[in-house]
Amino acid sequence: MKKRIAIILAFALSLSLPATFSACEKKRSPFVRYELVCEYRPEDAAVTGALKVEFENPTEQPLEVLKFYLYPNAYRKNALFPAVLENAYDEVYYSGVDYGSIAVTSVLGAKGWEIAGEDENILEASLETPLYPKEKVVLDVGFTTRLARAKHRLGVTEEGVNLGWFYPVLCAVTETGFSETVCSSIGDPFFADAADYLVNFTLPKEYALVCGGERLEEKTLESKKRHTVSLTNAREFAAVLSTGYEVKSARVGKTTVEYCYLSDPTPEKTLRLAEEALGFYSAVFGEYPYFSYTLAETSLSCGGQEYSSFSVIRTELSEEERARCVAHELAHQWWYAAVGNDQTLSAWQDEGLAEFSAALFFEKYGDYGLTKKGIVEAARKNYLAYGRTYRQALGWVDLRMTRSLAEYLSEYEYKSVCFDNAVVMFDALCQSLGEKKFFAGLKKYYVENKYGVASAGDLIGAFERVGVDATGFFEGFLNGKEIL
Repeated sequence: MKKRIAIILAFALSLSLPATFSACEKKRSPFVRYELVCEYRPEDAAVTGALKVEFENPTEQPLEVLKFYLYPNAYRKNALFPAVLENAYDEVYYSGVDYGSIAVTSVLGAKGWEIAGEDENILEASLETPLYPKEKVVLDVGFTTRLARAKHRLGVTEEGVNLGWFYPVLCAVTETGFSETVCSSIGDPFFADAADYLVNFTLPKEYALVCGGERLEEKTLESKKRHTVSLTNAREFAAVLSTGYEVKSARVGKTTVEYCYLSDPTPEKTLRLAEEALGFYSAVFGEYPYFSYTLAETSLSCGGQEYSSFSVIRTELSEEERARCVAHELAHQWWYAAVGNDQTLSAWQDEGLAEFSAALFFEKYGDYGLTKKGIVEAARKNYLAYGRTYRQALGWVDLRMTRSLAEYLSEYEYKSVCFDNAVVMFDALCQSLGEKKFFAGLKKYYVENKYGVASAGDLIGAFERVGVDATGFFEGFLNGKEIL
């Protein structure tokens, strides 16, 4: 196997990397601060809210418009880019197909606003005067989000409420302006700069608010309870609500780890795995980036979902599935939450690293019945099977990892490329370099891009700055060269 890996690396290093993957100078996130005041009304299956946004122009040009992503509109009837795959309707819509949406009710501080984008997915707020570089503006946005009855990132479930990306979020700022991403039912169609949050969330007092961040205050108001939460350097604020949670907690160094569960038969084991994984990732990648970490069970159609300082996992998981999901979602605190990337164009960058990070964890902690070798070999077999299947069915196969979510024909193809092939790629690099140099490259990648948005070039450049000529190696995989 080592000889084969060496041959792969030697071949890959003979290739040249196109300019689009060359290392680039680090771009810091713009200053963004949200104050979110909202209330969940179960009788209406809705969240009403007021969002105050303070934004500093990080570009070198004046801005006349701010753009916000309206993810909940991907749940509306006849959405062009729906959030839910049609073949998943029976599982997601447990009581029949239902719809959700977001209605913007006001935008104060702007001279005008409109709902735009390819699929009513963008709020455009026209500023009263041009916002010059380093200047700040404050806008107040009123909204109401109607939730579908759906076992999805956003929706009312049979056990509670999932609130992922339920409010207007500023589109990420890129070299060409605001990134107006459309939704996708495949992968994670989210791209946001790191921001600071202060959240006041009111809900019926029988509900628990489970989320990331630091709890500042809880105040009972007759039949309701108001929660105040602070969250810094976060890609988003997300939460789950339920009346049935039990809680276990622990400390890992300075970090509080909390597990909120509904039906897990072995919650102590799940909490211990989260503790051990957080300690392992902190040691090999860099210090955990947040005040606390919260893990929660909820009803989902997928295995889990990552948010900043917070992850959710599906209630209906086997013991092995739960272990893999917890380790994978926790790794996203490093690769997605702290080190951001454009998940709509470069999903392998966080998903592949999170999956391989989990494999590294299980190699060091053998109590969970999983090994790095087993995970990598399964990924290799899955990827090769995908290639054979698509060639037989279509007469061709696209092996590129450098494509948008919209270019994947199925969730199976997305997982084969962004998870399985990425795991094979990172394992080949790790074996060729040795763990010491491999971890050194990832540590540099983490430190240099923490709370920013990293490109593929930033990842490659981090390895090169620890003495590894990795350019050709990455090109072989990212451009779909058949080197396996």
